[in-house]
Amino acid sequence: MTNEETAWDAMTIPRTLSRAAALWPDAIAVEDADVRFTFAQLASEVERAARACLAAGIERGDRVAIWAPNSWAWEVAALALQSAGAVLVTLNTRFKAHEAAYVLGKSRARLLFTVGDFVGMNYADTIAGEDLPKLERVVTLAGTSKNAQPWSEFVAGGERVSAATARERAASVTPDDLSDILFTSGTTGFPKGVMTAHGQNLRVFDAWSGLGLGLRAGDRYLIVNPYFHAFGYKAGWLSCLIRGATALPHAVFDVPAVLARIGRDRVSVLPGPPTLYQSILAHPDRNKYDLSCLRLAATGAAAVPVEMVRRMKSELGFETVITAYGLTESCGTVSLCTPGDDPETIANTCGKALAGTEVKCVRADGSEAPRGEPGEVWVRGYNVMRGYFEDAAETAKAIDAGGWLHTGDIAVMDARGYLRITDRIKDMYIYGGFNCYPAEIENLIYKHPGIAQVAVIGVPHERQGEIGMAFVVPAPGATIEPNELVKWCRANMANYKVPGSVRIVSALPLNASGKVLKTELRKMAVSGRE
Repeated sequence: MTNEETAWDAMTIPRTLSRAAALWPDAIAVEDADVRFTFAQLASEVERAARACLAAGIERGDRVAIWAPNSWAWEVAALALQSAGAVLVTLNTRFKAHEAAYVLGKSRARLLFTVGDFVGMNYADTIAGEDLPKLERVVTLAGTSKNAQPWSEFVAGGERVSAATARERAASVTPDDLSDILFTSGTTGFPKGVMTAHGQNLRVFDAWSGLGLGLRAGDRYLIVNPYFHAFGYKAGWLSCLIRGATALPHAVFDVPAVLARIGRDRVSVLPGPPTLYQSILAHPDRNKYDLSCLRLAATGAAAVPVEMVRRMKSELGFETVITAYGLTESCGTVSLCTPGDDPETIANTCGKALAGTEVKCVRADGSEAPRGEPGEVWVRGYNVMRGYFEDAAETAKAIDAGGWLHTGDIAVMDARGYLRITDRIKDMYIYGGFNCYPAEIENLIYKHPGIAQVAVIGVPHERQGEIGMAFVVPAPGATIEPNELVKWCRANMANYKVPGSVRIVSALPLNASGKVLKTELRKMAVSGRE
């Protein structure tokens, strides 16, 4: 079955792996340092690991989590657990232990794949002290921990389960089964688990990788975007599996290292947030590196300057640059540009709705906004999530009775149907491509004993797009030093959530019902006055 003939919404991720192994058995599927697997070898490695999942007692529908940086083992573990009929739960590599524990506890994950050490933190050790009665086993994909089982030992345990049994389980997975639960923070201050299924994800990323990006067999895709996010997982290695491209996982973004890999590993595909390309364009030694192999780029998640798109083509050599818009609740994609769009369209819009889906901009009174006028983006179609995990109330707030997903984003739609995101109803801001939710950050800051009240807003940042500013009212008798509070935040939350600055105030501006007026905080941020 060719790519064009595949009915992706009738497929599963295990079947997609089998298809890739049949179509491109000898092509390289994943290359990571000294590890190189062809698609046939990848399928074999996944089957071995799937047998181990079955030996560990994993049943269909169980949740299995991964808390680790991008690597070949991350992809194998994900494909293995999905082949066992389990649901992938991803954890942000920047999480601290209590943040990871919330997701593990909420999802009731039975198994966790993690690492013994990454950027100076032993993930397996840090989670050992958390109260997680449903977590039965921790396995290290790399590194060691006295609190976890090594990957090699875990896989060896699968020898008592036959290959036939593993294949039977993989074949039993259906397109409507959940493939993953990706937790996204929200205005409630607690992350919510977004549930999506095999078939809908495959259909979305067939469109994204094909019509949108133009990914093809033989492309070499440097995946800098983290695997715990839809951009690195679904638009990353899963798209490689769909198209027959080689996945080149990259664990930590470092400009010289990325520049060196482009030439050495003959990278042809390099998606990322605008900050990635801005950092490369600004690097003083960029011209010393061979970038002639670059072909495809995809960006979004923040403002994209027209001049940056032009420079990406003229100075970095990209043939195709596209922008797209999406959210976790839409399998990661709502709209996308296509390779034929001009630089102004690519920079100033995020494309038009995926084929087979509906998008409209809606005014506050519920009527559809005329073209050229702003409204909230509503989405309906196969890309809309199945709901939030065990949270019917929040699901009902997000998806109405007509099946429309209310995104909370404000956009203008032009006569062609292209969207331009202009604002957010929610207070979310984007730091270097990461969604930051003030309510969640405020909840974390409240754990500090000297805080009486706190409110967080996003303010402009030259390099990262936006950064947090925290307005803090100290508890009676407490003295808060702004720099010390920022240091405390770094120790207690993922670094992208850490406010860039702290303002000590005597009171927060409130409306009559006691709600913090963040519009007033934004004025205070500009004026510098309380």
